[in-house]
Amino acid sequence: MSSLTLALAFLAVAGSGAPDPASAQVESDPTATYWVYVGSESADFVHRIRFGPEGAVVEEEYSVAHLYRQSSVPELYSESEAPHGIAVDAGGGTVYLTTGHGLPSGKLWAIEAGSGRLLADPVDLGRFPASLDVSPDGGYVAVANFNLHGRMEPSNISVVRVDGMTEVGRIETCTMPHGSRVHPAGRRHYSVCMMDDQLVELDLLTLEVRRRYHLAAGAEGPLDPSDRGPHDPHGPHAGHDMGHAASCSPTWVQPTPDGAFAWVVCNRSDELVEIDLESWTHRRRIATGRGPYNVDVTADGRILVVTLKQGDGVEFFELESGERLARLPTSTRVVHGIALSPDSRYAFISVEGIGSEPGKVDIFDLRALEVVASVPVGQQASGIAFWRMAAADES
Repeated sequence: MSSLTLALAFLAVAGSGAPDPASAQVESDPTATYWVYVGSESADFVHRIRFGPEGAVVEEEYSVAHLYRQSSVPELYSESEAPHGIAVDAGGGTVYLTTGHGLPSGKLWAIEAGSGRLLADPVDLGRFPASLDVSPDGGYVAVANFNLHGRMEPSNISVVRVDGMTEVGRIETCTMPHGSRVHPAGRRHYSVCMMDDQLVELDLLTLEVRRRYHLAAGAEGPLDPSDRGPHDPHGPHAGHDMGHAASCSPTWVQPTPDGAFAWVVCNRSDELVEIDLESWTHRRRIATGRGPYNVDVTADGRILVVTLKQGDGVEFFELESGERLARLPTSTRVVHGIALSPDSRYAFISVEGIGSEPGKVDIFDLRALEVVASVPVGQQASGIAFWRMAAADES
C-alpha cells in the first residue's frame, strides 16, 4: 500500500471487475516504438518498458541497490528506499529518480538513460522527496519534498543544479508540497500543497515564491506570497485552532503545452481547476470521478488525461470543451501516474496494485480510447516518465 496513498486516507472501493489485458497482446498495432521508465516504490526497482508493434514488455530493470553499488555512498539501508518520482530530461540522455526514504532524508539520483549507469553520487534532499521535473534546458531539477512522515508544517522545494548535482536552493512553500512542474518557458515552477489548498509559483532564477493561489471552491483567489498556510507555526494563524481541513486537497498541477494555463487536481473534491497563468484567476472547474490524482495534457493540446487513484480508472476529457470522452477501468487498483507519448497517441499509466500484487503499466490508445496493453512490474508502481520513440523499423 502506497505511503502517499495512506496520506490521502482513502478507503479502497471494490475492484472494477475489468479483465486483465494480456501483458504482450496489443489490440491495435502502433506504428512506432515507445519507451517509458517507471519506478516500483515497494520493490525498490526501476523498469524500462518498450511498447511497439510486437507488444509491450519490460526491456530492462535495475534495483536501487544497484545504484548504491555504483556510488561512493557508504550507506546500509534496512527499509525500502521507495523510488517515487521519475523524470527524463528533454534530450533523453538522463533519467532522474527520487527515493523517498533515507537517513535522515531522501535522495535524487541521475542515471544514464538506456544503460542504467549512475552519473554521479546521489544528492541528499529534504524529507520524502517525491515528484520532480527537469527544466527545459536540462540545467535544473526541481523536487517537491513531501515530508510524508514529518510534522504537519510547511515543507519545501529543492532546486538542484545538474552540473555537479548540487542543491542550490530549498524554498519553503507550504504543507505537503507535491506535483512539481516547470513551466514550458523554463523560469517558473509550480507545485501544490495538499494540506493547504494552495497553488504556488516559484521563480527559479531568484529562488523565491512569486505568487500563491487559494484553490478552495468559493474562496478562490490570490494569496500573499508570504502566506504559507494555516500550518505555518510562525504565520498569522500561529496559536489558532489548527483543525483546518483542506477542501480541495490538491495533488498535482500541470501547465498546458503553450504555457497559458495550468490544470490543478483536487483529490478531495473530485475536480479539476483551470488557472489562467497570466491573470492568475481560475477559469473553470470540471467534475471528475472519485479521487483524481495526476493530470497531463497531450502535446497537441487536445486531451486531458486524469488518473483516479481511489476510483480505479482513468478519465479522458476534451480540453477545449471540458467534455468527458471516456472513463475506463485499469487492470488493477490504486492508479498513480501518467506519461504521454509526444505524438499524442498513447497514455502510459502506472497502477500500484494492492498488497502483494504486482504493479502494472496500462497503455491506453488515445484515438480508440481503450486499453491496448498491460505490463506487470514491481509492487507499487509509482512515478512514470516518457523516454523516447522511434519508427518501428528503427528500433
